[in-house]
Amino acid sequence: MKKYEKASVSHDEALVRELRADPEFAAQYLQAAMEDTDEPTVLLLALRQISEAFGMAEVARQAGITRESLYRALSPRGNPTLRTLTAVLKAVGLRLAVAPGGETPEVACSG
Repeated sequence: MKKYEKASVSHDEALVRELRADPEFAAQYLQAAMEDTDEPTVLLLALRQISEAFGMAEVARQAGITRESLYRALSPRGNPTLRTLTAVLKAVGLRLAVAPGGETPEVACSG
């Protein structure tokens, strides 16, 4: 390497390393994707990045689906089933959880 060249790591490479190395960071990354927008493609992109960090083929194998199905489910136009979503999360060491959203919606009661 020449004296003036710097060794660098791309943002994507750094993100993959961090997602793979730190399950808590991966969980926070996915949580932020879910909270920052109502757009499901952001969640799918985050879950795809986490899956890529762990290796798509291995995640697909552990989730019990084909690699092609995993790519399709986590694409911007994907629409994974709840079964696929929970299987992929489990394969990367995460789980689905539900928490109160802060405000209680007003729901009409019939009675």
